[in-house]
Amino acid sequence: MNADFSNAHDRHRQDADLLFASHRWANADHLYGMAAECGLKRIMQAFGMLVSPTSGSPTAKDDRVHADGIWTRFESYRSGHHQGASYVLPLPSPFDNWKAEQRYAHQANFDLARAQAHQAGAKLISELVKQAQLDGLI
Repeated sequence: MNADFSNAHDRHRQDADLLFASHRWANADHLYGMAAECGLKRIMQAFGMLVSPTSGSPTAKDDRVHADGIWTRFESYRSGHHQGASYVLPLPSPFDNWKAEQRYAHQANFDLARAQAHQAGAKLISELVKQAQLDGLI
């Protein structure tokens, strides 16, 4: 199966919102990170990130990062693209405390405040994706 960052971004965000509404903080939190990662990778692709023609995955090892590392990688693509000035991300990243490995953590480690912070970060990325669509970038 080929990677489809746009579709993955949308479905992870939608599922995270459903889980959030059901107070399922741990899985909502995880999916908000995945949604942010996929949304930024889709824009990075438009900014020149190379992907494998067979898998759709990023070809550069430095681009195979999750939400906690994607903010920095995105900046390297954004700053080098002629339309990049319209896609500035705030600092610090809301995902600095998010790790893919946390999917193995006990759900008692997750709460509303943590999930809300990552929800806000994913929403910000969703807005950038929509902007990129309106601008004809993606």
